[in-house]
Amino acid sequence: MDDLYDEFGNFIGEEADASEEESVRGVDAGNYAYDDYPEEAPEATGQELMEVDDDGPSNAIVLHEDKQYYPTAAQVYGEDVEILVQEEDAQPLSEPIIAPVEVKKFNVEEADLPPVFFDRSFMTDLMNYPEQTRNIALAGHLHHGKTAFMDMLVLETHDITERLERRTGKRRDQQLRYTDVHVLERDRGLSIKTAPMSLVLQGTKGKSHLLNILDTPGHVDFVDEVAASLRLVDGVCLVVDVVEGVQVNTEQIIKHAVLEDIPITLIVNKMDRLILELKLPPNDAYFKLKHVIEEVNTIIENTIPGKGETRRVSPEKGNVLFACTEMGWCFTLQSFAKMYNDSFNGVNTEEFARRLWGDIYFNPTKRNFTRKAMEPGASKRSFVNFVLEPIYKVFSHTISASPKDLERTLGKLGIRLKPSQYKADAKVLLKAVCEQFFGPSTGFVDMVVQHIPSPLEAAEKKLQQYYTGPLDTKVAEAMKACDQNGPLVVHITKLFSTADAKSFYSMGRVMSGIARPGTEVRVLGEGYSIDDEEDMVMARIEDVFIAETRYNIPVDGVPAGNWVLLGGVDNSIVKSATIVDKQFEDEEDAYIFKPVVHFTESVLKVAVEPVNPSELPKMLDGIRKINKSYPLISTKVEESGEHVILGTGELYMDCVLHDLRRLYADMEIKVSDPVTRFCETVVEMSATKCYAISPNKKNTLTMVAEPLDDGIARDIETGAVKITDPVRKTAKFFEEKYGWDLLAARSIWAFGPDETGPNILQDDTLPSEVDKKLLNTVKGSIKQGFSWAAREGPLCEEPIRNTKFRIMDVALDSEAIFRGGGQIIPTARRVCYSSFLMASPRLMEPVYSVSMTGPQDSVTSVYNILARRRGHVLTDGPIAGTPLYRVNGLIPVIDSFGFETDLRISTPGAAMVSLVFDSWRIVPGDPLDKTIPIKPLQMATAQATARDFVLKTRRRKGLSEDVSVAKFLEPEFYQSLLESGTLGEP
Repeated sequence: MDDLYDEFGNFIGEEADASEEESVRGVDAGNYAYDDYPEEAPEATGQELMEVDDDGPSNAIVLHEDKQYYPTAAQVYGEDVEILVQEEDAQPLSEPIIAPVEVKKFNVEEADLPPVFFDRSFMTDLMNYPEQTRNIALAGHLHHGKTAFMDMLVLETHDITERLERRTGKRRDQQLRYTDVHVLERDRGLSIKTAPMSLVLQGTKGKSHLLNILDTPGHVDFVDEVAASLRLVDGVCLVVDVVEGVQVNTEQIIKHAVLEDIPITLIVNKMDRLILELKLPPNDAYFKLKHVIEEVNTIIENTIPGKGETRRVSPEKGNVLFACTEMGWCFTLQSFAKMYNDSFNGVNTEEFARRLWGDIYFNPTKRNFTRKAMEPGASKRSFVNFVLEPIYKVFSHTISASPKDLERTLGKLGIRLKPSQYKADAKVLLKAVCEQFFGPSTGFVDMVVQHIPSPLEAAEKKLQQYYTGPLDTKVAEAMKACDQNGPLVVHITKLFSTADAKSFYSMGRVMSGIARPGTEVRVLGEGYSIDDEEDMVMARIEDVFIAETRYNIPVDGVPAGNWVLLGGVDNSIVKSATIVDKQFEDEEDAYIFKPVVHFTESVLKVAVEPVNPSELPKMLDGIRKINKSYPLISTKVEESGEHVILGTGELYMDCVLHDLRRLYADMEIKVSDPVTRFCETVVEMSATKCYAISPNKKNTLTMVAEPLDDGIARDIETGAVKITDPVRKTAKFFEEKYGWDLLAARSIWAFGPDETGPNILQDDTLPSEVDKKLLNTVKGSIKQGFSWAAREGPLCEEPIRNTKFRIMDVALDSEAIFRGGGQIIPTARRVCYSSFLMASPRLMEPVYSVSMTGPQDSVTSVYNILARRRGHVLTDGPIAGTPLYRVNGLIPVIDSFGFETDLRISTPGAAMVSLVFDSWRIVPGDPLDKTIPIKPLQMATAQATARDFVLKTRRRKGLSEDVSVAKFLEPEFYQSLLESGTLGEP
């Protein structure tokens, strides 16, 4: 090194070659500072030294401020990256400069497709044969075993036994609950969402069928999920706990299925409880089973009197399945008879199965069947002799026999167990024995295939019930035939959130055509019609899946007759929708399927607001997603600015608010105390005809309000009578059922506030007194004013119910310009209000039906707690064949908050209670009686209840303190009423 520099430090060594010099300077230096070359530098090619620059260097002067010494952020990070430059540190130290990406995980999901015992390509091939497919729903009451039954089928079809055996600690004893995927479902131990699964299962003859099964929630608060599910299925498998029998939710589901004409099959579950818990002898067990089956048949008969016989469920028909999901077995009489046939050749399975139920006895001496018992004790009922006693023997031997004796006994039955299994816990051993004794669930498959129609057979009935369009078009014909080559029509009834909860998958049934990814479609909402195409958007199907709850199978297409999970079409769907091709052949019109009819109402109400006001848009987005996720949730904004959420019950609201806080909005929200919806009604006819004059003083409307007959409101809401029907048909209904005068029945103008609203607007004017042609020119405006009034009543802006408004007289200006909507609509609303307030207005509140199941000593607790909450007991009595009691009663919704917790505390968790919306009931007291004192912080007296509710509701909504008829009556008319004493004291 010393010979490279002289004594003064000057470099005297050899000159470095060009390549070294370049490496010293840095290859990229030219990209940063273009002092002499302001134009953009050429791309480096590696050949720069060999190129000759003919033009020579540029002599242009570059200003100091134009020189670039360092690369810009855009050059370093790219043009599409958002760059934020801050002069001073505005971010707190607690927050990272770049926050880590949070992966939301609220659902249990499979990492990969789990191994199954059938070929998945075989399953997709089966989809092309609708006659080999069945679409069913497992429905029933809470904890009756629907999810456990689903687990049994999953373990039969999925190779996941090894994974379950590797469980340790607490998780080892936990049930599989394969279809409970939501984090709340796992924590609470109950199903909240409907869970779809498609499985390939074999019948007793070895023929494979594709079963599309929906596991529905059993809690009464989530019956909206059941209603949405029943629209997609062709039959219901009703699961009933043999000990508890038919409970309140079971009853609701049976009634809905019967009225919607959906075939029902029955699964009598938890048969092991008869043996291990109740310890009933076989004869008593038979009567208990018979009682449960008859309970179901009684409800069917009561729902459709006189026609129930054809819809009966009975074991000899083959539409009753006996099951024990915990032990993993199930059978029908036919599948049990086949077990005898396998052991003793020559048994006629069908004939033998027909003799295994009812009052048919087996005579062991003559070896024949008789209708009468020959002598007491000598002959037993055939079901007891051939079915129950063998099961009892298997149970008793397995539990009580020593391993050696048990091995010998099981060997005779052809059951082989591992030596380690004989040392296992009694429950595990019993499960292993029963699984081999009964075999797979072929009886269930036979029952479903025989008693539930295929999509092809059920298509026409589905169209007649739910399709709004004509049934003689090419599209309708394709749907009737489940035609894969027809136009695409998908009926969507349910939305499932994706794993990150940012978007939704749309679950529906393909009615015709094939749902393929990449297809351009029209999404028709519930408000779509040919006349009003506003509720229609164009979309592209991005993903097509077969839904399997914990995992989705991506496919190239799903043909007609099957369920499909679609991605990319959910933006405009709120509750349900109809998806159709971009354009039909011959430019046919597109029609929608009717919205889902629910069998309960959302009456529980809470108001929500963000803790941090700046997060309001985030909360609103969360509320929109909540609205999509829960079928019966409804949201609205009050005039006071409150964001109100309406649900069915406390548990329902708890789950909704959890999802809002954690899943969809991910923020803290403040929730008000729960309240309830109210309705307003009248109990008398208006004391006088009330009139209102339009703002321009040129038109006058006169009306009278009166209560409707009992039952009319229910008939309108259930669709027994429709305003869209021809006038003659509607008139005939009211004339025959309620004895209305034919002229009055024909002059019904509208139901309100909408087509299924429980109020009626009737034209009661005479042609001799009123110009009908002139009146018809303002008919639409009067109807709008009536709808407005019926939607927000005068007492506390709650909907009006059970009221009929009669137009008595009309004076209209002859000039059309003076009787426009701006003049007539507010006038019609005002006259509705004034006539309503003159007809003894009353407040109505929703009432829950209470159903409690528990031990006898919990009955007194129910009586005491109901009495404290303005409720009362209707019936109470023991459940046949069990030590349990059932109590039925009523409780106002507004007094029901905390009722379940109260009851659980007073009966140390022994009582199970269900609260279901029952009806609307008039609140005691006159809401307009100003003489009643309302004392602060004290419970209102019975007669002050209505006034108390009205004042508090008005305060909450930000309305003026009191309501007065003077606000809606014309001043001179109000004065004359005061003078005549009609209104009493002002």
